[in-house]
Amino acid sequence: MAIANLHETLLSYKLRRNAINLEINQLSSQKTLATYSQADRNAIKAKEEQDVRNRYKAIYDEDENLQLQYKDYTQIPDFEEEIDKITAKYQDEMAELTAWETALDAQITTDSAELEEINAYMESIKSMLSSNIQEDFNYGLNG
Repeated sequence: MAIANLHETLLSYKLRRNAINLEINQLSSQKTLATYSQADRNAIKAKEEQDVRNRYKAIYDEDENLQLQYKDYTQIPDFEEEIDKITAKYQDEMAELTAWETALDAQITTDSAELEEINAYMESIKSMLSSNIQEDFNYGLNG
């Protein structure tokens, strides 16, 4: 009877281990998506900033009064304002993506810790099963 209970417990741990492995794989896929999304947003933001830089550089290069008034195009007052608008536009979205990725990392860490615990329990149960089977076998020979 003890062997059957241990075997049933072992099977339940195997089921949970498989479920955790599946969840870790799914979370890893979502983390890849989160990382890609961040990179994509950063690329879009960089493109918009580069467009602003190119536009102000062209204005600066064509206007001698601006060249006399400012050291370079980045000192033109509206330039910094436009760059700040772009940064603000993407700031909340980037924070959300970062929070999402952080939450995924935390869940993966939690699941990995549970998986290690389950693996340790399984090894213990296997050891008990082996011991009980050996004892039952010896009892049958000696009884």
